[in-house]
Amino acid sequence: MKITVLDNILQANDAIAAEIAAKLAAHRVFAINLMSSPGAGKTTLLERTLERLEPKGVRVGVIEGDIETSRDAERLEGFNVPVVQINTGTACHLDANMINGALANLDCSAIDLLFIENVGNLVCPSAFDLGETFKVALLSTTEGEDKPVKYPEMFRRAEYVVLNKIDLLPHIDFDVDRAIADGEESGFVDIESTPYLAGVGCEVCHGPGKTHVADPKPGNIIRKPPETTCRRCHTPARDDNFSYEDDIKKIACPPDDN
Repeated sequence: MKITVLDNILQANDAIAAEIAAKLAAHRVFAINLMSSPGAGKTTLLERTLERLEPKGVRVGVIEGDIETSRDAERLEGFNVPVVQINTGTACHLDANMINGALANLDCSAIDLLFIENVGNLVCPSAFDLGETFKVALLSTTEGEDKPVKYPEMFRRAEYVVLNKIDLLPHIDFDVDRAIADGEESGFVDIESTPYLAGVGCEVCHGPGKTHVADPKPGNIIRKPPETTCRRCHTPARDDNFSYEDDIKKIACPPDDN
């Protein structure tokens, strides 16, 4: 017997999400699915955002998702925006059916921007489309920079990642470059986003790693990095077969035939 329950659940969810997206588009509503672990600062970010949007005349609606209580929704009551609370009970994420029900309590014709604050969780929320315009993942510095590599789907499916609680950086051990790089398939992003990794020769030399791995050749390389640079990424934990002496011959430019 073949069991395809998960596929069926996601297919049903996607069908409802498509209907939600069409409804929001018809009313010109821009929807943001805000995701993070518990305590990362989603509600605080919403509070500060609403403070700045109110004077601009942006009409905002909010859907709050939590397993229990309406405390986050209550925090937003003073901003004069419609808020709908969803309590999921035992579910660790919002799904499209829940959002569809919440929208019945919102006048989409009176909203320009819809924030959906998902249940605090770095695993399940990213798998369920809610009909949003895009996903935003929030990462707080107090969680550690390893979250993007431990929970890759959350950060790779998000169109945007917000790094929160950066005022604490002087007081904690948090590698901003590593957090950004681990959230990207290619590692090095650019000199402004990941300045430390500009010294890591791999991405600087051959661009996105996936492209180079698909067609590794010396012609891709614009310079030959020293071993210390290569070993910043090619650690034993990540690449226990790495040999600088052997591998540099494959990528050096010009080719090293010795």
